Amino acid sequence: MHPVVRRVLHGGGFWPAFPAVAFLVVFLVLPMLTLLAFGFVTIERGRIVGDTFTLQHLHSALGDQLIWRLAWRSFYVAVISTVLALVLAYPVAYLFSQTGGIWRTLILIAVISPLLTSALVRTYAWLVILGGRRGLLNQTLLQLGLIDQPLRLLNTDWAVIIGMTQIHLPFMILPLLAVLSGRDRRLEEAARNLGAGRVRTFFTVVVPMSVPAIFAGLALVFAVSYTNFIVPQLLGGGSYSTLAVQVYEQTVVVLDWTRGAVLATILLTSCFVFVYLIVAGGSRLSRWSEIRT
Repeated sequence: MHPVVRRVLHGGGFWPAFPAVAFLVVFLVLPMLTLLAFGFVTIERGRIVGDTFTLQHLHSALGDQLIWRLAWRSFYVAVISTVLALVLAYPVAYLFSQTGGIWRTLILIAVISPLLTSALVRTYAWLVILGGRRGLLNQTLLQLGLIDQPLRLLNTDWAVIIGMTQIHLPFMILPLLAVLSGRDRRLEEAARNLGAGRVRTFFTVVVPMSVPAIFAGLALVFAVSYTNFIVPQLLGGGSYSTLAVQVYEQTVVVLDWTRGAVLATILLTSCFVFVYLIVAGGSRLSRWSEIRT
């Protein structure tokens, strides 16, 4: 039997992962490279004009102040929603690690159940909640007498941030659940035996042990928030735009594939850089916390 065939049959080396890698290359990498390549050629009526490679389209986009404003909006909306997701997710994950039995099961169901519903459906739900005068939140506040005039909630940055935070919250909670529930409790007992209180033990023992999960959640939530276009398009309104929304509009609505590909290149490249910085910062902080402890 040929050695290559023997390796495939017996699952040695790289071969067990070959089907998954081949699937990703064919259905993800190649289409992505094709899309990005459209940004360096001129396309008219669905056909490539000429056969020359040009950076003019990228240079034009980088020189457009509107693109920089949209990039800044995409960035700070993603940052705020990511930080809010962490603030909301950590208590849930810590409570999960401290409970057991039916309560742990109920918390896990509550975390996972939103993932069973499409993000589009959940975004439409926020349209009902944050709508104008007839919105659920405004009607409740008016009936309680807490406000005299309806609040302008929809078509704002905060509407987009609230929607993104709720939709992406499970992606922050799940890594924290795995780490906090599997942490070594003996370290906490040792800290308390040495005189540390519950609060000090939490911040000096529990939080450092969860640093890898924190930064994994930060990277994941930031990436999906930075590149999301459904939430900004629906909760932000027709005049609200981000880089991801512009990619969609230029590619699908305007049919300017070159412009859309250039914006997609800028969006994906900047997202990769930000995620790399988050992961690198988490790795450095994890080593520092290990040395400290």
